[in-house]
Amino acid sequence: MTTEVTSPPTSASPTARQVWTRTRGVALALVLLLVAAVAIAVVRSDARHGRLDPRSADPSGSRAVAELLADRGVDTRVVTTLDEAAAAAGPDTTLLVAVPDLLTPRQQTRLRAATEDSGGRTVLVASGIASVERLAPDVMADPANSLDSTLEPGCDLPAAVRAGNADTGGIRYSSAHPDADECYRSHRLATLVRVPAPSGAGDTVLLGAPDILLNDRLDEHGNASLALQLLGSRPHLVWYLPTPADAAGTEDEKSFFDLLPSGWLWGTLQLFVAAALAALWRARRLGPLVPEQLPVAIRASETVEGRARLYRTADARDRAALALRSATRTRLAPLVGVPGTQAHAPETLIPALSARLDGDGPSPHTLLFGPPPGDDAALIRLADQLDALERQVRRP
Repeated sequence: MTTEVTSPPTSASPTARQVWTRTRGVALALVLLLVAAVAIAVVRSDARHGRLDPRSADPSGSRAVAELLADRGVDTRVVTTLDEAAAAAGPDTTLLVAVPDLLTPRQQTRLRAATEDSGGRTVLVASGIASVERLAPDVMADPANSLDSTLEPGCDLPAAVRAGNADTGGIRYSSAHPDADECYRSHRLATLVRVPAPSGAGDTVLLGAPDILLNDRLDEHGNASLALQLLGSRPHLVWYLPTPADAAGTEDEKSFFDLLPSGWLWGTLQLFVAAALAALWRARRLGPLVPEQLPVAIRASETVEGRARLYRTADARDRAALALRSATRTRLAPLVGVPGTQAHAPETLIPALSARLDGDGPSPHTLLFGPPPGDDAALIRLADQLDALERQVRRP
């Protein structure tokens, strides 16, 4: 009956428990990082979910105004592409563009061409400097936003007069069109502007802030009245929500690097240069290596096994054979009266060694200075032969 002996675990072959003990800190950090990333994504998603979407009942959505318009016979249709928005423009349609600044310059020019002579109404919500010059050429946006949120009409536009105070404070505009209506002024600049179309039919309305359209602000001041009058002048309302995917499908598509500010690119280059210089600095040899005593005692078996596994992983039989032969020559030299400085010189070691051997077995020159073994079996056989050679020399 044979009993299988299980060798104790070493540093080269750790157990599953040892592996878990060593890696649990890294695994826990990765799990926490993943949970934090998911939580941040969920929070950011909730913060932006349904903003200015007439289908959303979130506080930042616009479902309430869409339902009020439906009660008055105005149907609301949501579109997310420029092709749908341009095709929907017509004399019986109000086209609302939720975030005009998301459109590319080419998209803005195309949308202006589709709505300019359509005879309908175009409502631009919080159109900034990046988009107002193309979507409403007669209007200029001021870089400084209004500090007041609730403003008085201060104009003769019937919709504004009937609504009274409203939360239109946001981007401020000024118009060079002689027939433009400028309402809800903040420091002499309007936050609501209506510009008639050149053909005389239809108009463009610029709204400085989206507050009057939001679910949680609709019941305040005259927000509901103003929103219903601006969006309910025609039987059809097309609510255009531009998306990044729509912008990515245009001809002026930009790469990831085009979207990065120039400062980020220069900063990344500087960090790369700094990292390269730091690597060169740390890679310098600061003088000769200094031997140091290990703080703990390591079993010889572990050292041998670890080095053997490294040799085997690297398929370095030549290096392993060289180490075995070199160590054997170093031990044999003093046994046959050869100085240690001549231990690795075959013309000195082999004659002195041959005088101590009986002539049986492999040639000592082949064993100590021969070619590297061709496979693992030959390496094991060489180790056994070197061991036998040393025993034979040590034998009285």
